[in-house]
Amino acid sequence: MTKLSPLQIERLQYQPKLPSSLQSGVNSLELVEGSATQSVRDQEQIKALFANTYGKPTVTFKSTSSSGSSEIKNVGVILSGGQAPGGHNVIAGLYDALKNANPENKLYGFLGGPSGIIDGKYVEFTDSFINDYRNTGGFDIIGSGRTKLETEDQFQEAFKVCQNLGISAVVIIGGDDSNTNAALLAEWFVKNNTGIQVIGCPKTIDGDLKNEQIEISFGFDTATKTYAELIGNIQRDANSAKKYWHFVKIMGRSASHVALEAALQTQPNITLISEEVEAKKMSLSSIIDYMTDIIVRRANAGKNFGIAVIPEGLIEFIPEMGSMISNLNDIMATLENDPSFINATTIREKFEIVEHRLDDANASVYASLPALIKEQLLADRDPHGNVQVSKIETEKLLIEMISTKLDELKSQGDFIGKFSAQSHFFGYEGRCAFPSNFDADYCYSLGYNAFALINFGLTGYLSSVRNLTAPASEWIAGGVPLTMMMNMEKRHGEMKPVIQKALVRLNGPVFKQLADNREDWAMNDRYLFPGAIQYFGPSSVCDITTVTLQLERAKELASV
Repeated sequence: MTKLSPLQIERLQYQPKLPSSLQSGVNSLELVEGSATQSVRDQEQIKALFANTYGKPTVTFKSTSSSGSSEIKNVGVILSGGQAPGGHNVIAGLYDALKNANPENKLYGFLGGPSGIIDGKYVEFTDSFINDYRNTGGFDIIGSGRTKLETEDQFQEAFKVCQNLGISAVVIIGGDDSNTNAALLAEWFVKNNTGIQVIGCPKTIDGDLKNEQIEISFGFDTATKTYAELIGNIQRDANSAKKYWHFVKIMGRSASHVALEAALQTQPNITLISEEVEAKKMSLSSIIDYMTDIIVRRANAGKNFGIAVIPEGLIEFIPEMGSMISNLNDIMATLENDPSFINATTIREKFEIVEHRLDDANASVYASLPALIKEQLLADRDPHGNVQVSKIETEKLLIEMISTKLDELKSQGDFIGKFSAQSHFFGYEGRCAFPSNFDADYCYSLGYNAFALINFGLTGYLSSVRNLTAPASEWIAGGVPLTMMMNMEKRHGEMKPVIQKALVRLNGPVFKQLADNREDWAMNDRYLFPGAIQYFGPSSVCDITTVTLQLERAKELASV
């Protein structure tokens, strides 16, 4: 047997907390329906594509004094997309609820993500197997993958596998794209009278899968606390050595929730927010000017050090860069099969081919970039045909351009300080951390609740647990139709239904907290040092959730 660390031994014993409505088990629940729903946009198109699952009501559960019985159900579960802390607890909660309802129920885990349900690769969970993974990070219990479930052949194969195992429900644990797959699979199963239900669970450390019913996606709490600890450590080092500017790129391709939350927890000197850059139409040069101004003013105050937090997806939100990347994504779809591009012997030849194909303005932007960035923009695309922004070293691009700007200012006598920079990218460091008590509780509740949705015969729903700033006993369990969160977006050159990403709201209380303090934090070292995630001790330390959720919930409660 693998030797366990002392912390892992203790965490395996932790019993996650449940909403009071779920504490008596799924056989003692009453379903309460809300009003009918519609998609966030493109209602007619989404309704046409999901004719059998569109417009369903939101639901909540409340406990009853009576206890019913539950027929035997076999359920399959899939971990989909990138890892997020707490995934194991979703499965543990699902397993415990399933066994609580009927000890004869079985839970199958499909291996390697969505491909497992297509290829028929699975494992059956047992008490001893699942007990080794409770309250641990990672997705290693069954592995994950990024296979998209969207074709007729895939749906047919998934159906055959479910038939062979007697599976009557599938739970897909994933982010916006994975739950879009869940919606498509649910629609197909209903349309073809298979009798198989599909329930989703909201996972993504990016925090961009949320709405009024989904207050936070799981993993966001743990990941941001992990990144904040690292940033706090760097700030302590910078404040000690007083000689480096640290540029920290942090997870979040489409939304800047992670960067914003980490900034609120640590209070760095500079925080860029992609959504603000786009809204203000800030050019790359204006961003450089903004950052350089703070660096110069701090140097004039004798501070040749500082911390800058940069969201991973920043480069796509800079208008001229976003336009160029969009154009590049389109032409790369054809260049990947173009012999002249494939057979180009040098990277410079590829640069020339790309610049020739790009629109004139976009070609100029591409040509102006350092060779390192130009090459990274040509790297393999993601499953949607888009550039993989995590591979673009935006932090190094900013350092290089700021260095050039400071050299110009120095030659003019307008900068007399020193500038030495260190770059960091925090991504994988937070995806598989031991889940915080909040995520351990929340994920377990999401999984337990997912089986409650199954037990009531629902399909095409996302497991929802709300009121998350209150003690866990006061959380509200229920479900929201997946189609309610959808709109139409362009993917691989075609308009497709996808769950709409929730971006940072510039008029919301979370961004306002940053905006109100930005100048003070820029010049005065208000660094906070969150330290490591705490699992034992007073709830004021161990059970706190993110600043983001606290501010958003405070605003919501104030408006009630």
